[in-house]
Amino acid sequence: MAQPSVTSAPPLTLTKSLAMFEEAKRLSPGGVMGIRRPYNFVVGEYPIFIEKGYGGHIVDVDGNDYIDMLCAYGPIILGYVEPEINDAVKARMDEGFCFSLVQPLQNEFQQRLIDLIPCAEMVIPVKTGSDATTCAVRIARAYTDRDLILRCGYHGWHDWCVENHGGVPQAVLDLTIEFHYADLQDLEAKLDANKGKVAGIIITPVGHPTAQDVMGPPPGYLAAVKELAHAHGAVLIFDEIRTGFRVAMGGAQERYGVTPDLTTVGKAMANGYPIAAVVGKAEIMQVMEKKAFISSTYFPNSLEMAAALKTMEILEREKVPDSLWERGTVSLDRLNALTRESGVPATVSGIPPMPFITFDRVDDQMRDRRTRFYTECVRRGLFIQPFHHWYIAHRHTEADLNRAIDVIDEAYAIVAEAHPYKR
Repeated sequence: MAQPSVTSAPPLTLTKSLAMFEEAKRLSPGGVMGIRRPYNFVVGEYPIFIEKGYGGHIVDVDGNDYIDMLCAYGPIILGYVEPEINDAVKARMDEGFCFSLVQPLQNEFQQRLIDLIPCAEMVIPVKTGSDATTCAVRIARAYTDRDLILRCGYHGWHDWCVENHGGVPQAVLDLTIEFHYADLQDLEAKLDANKGKVAGIIITPVGHPTAQDVMGPPPGYLAAVKELAHAHGAVLIFDEIRTGFRVAMGGAQERYGVTPDLTTVGKAMANGYPIAAVVGKAEIMQVMEKKAFISSTYFPNSLEMAAALKTMEILEREKVPDSLWERGTVSLDRLNALTRESGVPATVSGIPPMPFITFDRVDDQMRDRRTRFYTECVRRGLFIQPFHHWYIAHRHTEADLNRAIDVIDEAYAIVAEAHPYKR
């Protein structure tokens, strides 16, 4: 463990990044959108504009190099600038990729998902996670002829699930009810209170951050959610936008042995290229043929399908999910040990490929501890975020992972000294 004599790292030079942000605020509301806005990090300490990436690293416009464990919020499962994937995309580009009709590659892509994901009998390709979850909700409503959705987790920015309610009609908000992860009584009570009205239950199968989820969902929890859903005639949807291809090739449903009716996948599926999909049981999916509608000019574009097929090939060939679990388990064990020994009131949560640290609300210094911790981490070249769990990528080297642990150790030591906690 680092000694309390560890000193604070000097601030980063962020001159170009901050100047670009001032220009961006003239060009776009808030300068940059959503979770990339500076107040989601530590204002004045984090870069805003990134120049390039390589392996498991990113480099900002001021030349600062970071071990990136945010991984573009999840899509980067291999690493930045993967030659095999880019070459597959370039080859497809030379043949054309946006047409009035679909290309044969769509069938190949869809069959690949059906082969890999336990619940997949049919596929609808889309572009983003929000597209996929919204499409899944529409399918559930069309299939059941019901309106209410019970949700657990973050599912995107569309009206039915957005967490900032500005601009969303109350009538729409009233059709979605949130329930608490790992609390079956809460889910059952909300189902009972809305008997015959619930179209679907959508849940992120691996919740963040709760201490009991350190190695995944509580035993029997997902199976019990499925049983409750079907007992009430609701469609069970797993939102595997984050867990798909990272927890296992077939997602959390493969690893934990619970098969939902529908699943959304995206992010890691194409290592950063914009593509997602809804997959599920044919009987349910077929409502989109005549009873419901979804369409987009860009959903059939084939560049992203080429990227996804090549990414999935590499993930299988190099046994990437197994590697992420093995290396992530070592890192998570070390992270747990450091946290216990640090004296800092914090809780480690998540699973080995997707860890997180929550600073406990034990006194009025929680926010100060959190701000100081992330300040010290980014100054030392570790790019993680206070409000979103982290990821391990395949191209993170052992040196990267060891350095990340060392940085966290040093940051803890400074926090413990600057903001002591007496139990």
